Amino acid sequence: MNNAELEIQLVAAARANPPSDAVPYAFEKRIMARLAARPVVDDWELWAHALWRAAAPCAAIMLLLGAWSFFAPPGSVPANTTSDLSQQLEQTLLAAVDQDQTVDSAR
Repeated sequence: MNNAELEIQLVAAARANPPSDAVPYAFEKRIMARLAARPVVDDWELWAHALWRAAAPCAAIMLLLGAWSFFAPPGSVPANTTSDLSQQLEQTLLAAVDQDQTVDSAR
């Protein structure tokens, strides 16, 4: 059944049954006022509240890890690794390019 036919049948049924006197005065207005007074759930507000609650633990963890890395004894870093993080990152990112060049030169 499509929506147009359903709407026509519902309107016809409503016209066939007039409102009863048992319905209190201004009942529909009270119901509509109560519906309008309900708070609307804002998804963005929920996200913002959750993120603000997570900010303090994240900052505490960041400070603890920063202090741990700053005050770590020099012997805790293995001797065979370089301490330059930028060089390690560059080697990791360019590893695929280096492999492609060796495959091309072998052909």
